[in-house]
Amino acid sequence: MSMFGKCKVLLVGVLAQGILNTAVAGDVSILRADFQSAGSESWAVNVTLQHNDEGWDHYADNWRVVDAQGNILGDRVLFHPHVNEQPFTRGINRVQIPAGLTNVYIEAHDKVHGWSEMRLQVDLNKAKSGHIRVNALGVNE
Repeated sequence: MSMFGKCKVLLVGVLAQGILNTAVAGDVSILRADFQSAGSESWAVNVTLQHNDEGWDHYADNWRVVDAQGNILGDRVLFHPHVNEQPFTRGINRVQIPAGLTNVYIEAHDKVHGWSEMRLQVDLNKAKSGHIRVNALGVNE
């Protein structure tokens, strides 16, 4: 391979690594979601996130509950950074989930990278006594 070819391969590798590191380093991690039935089609939802908040310009600033089509069922704005409080849990009361809708998703957002590609799926059919906990590692309680 010519010197030009070797440089080209090296450059592509360096660029790919940089893009990968940027995408992974800033994403919000959704660690856990707890759903507690609050009556007819209403749920209290608590979500635990982890993110390397750096201050007011770069922090996890939102999470939401959506259906498979992306319709927003519940939205939790996070108004300040949690630099020294990681991971952290915040909740929403009275999330209305229509009868018959059994799978919902948690999505998370940060001010720099936008919505994380990671979504946490919650199968409400697996709720026991009106409660379900889903961990990012796939362990349901």
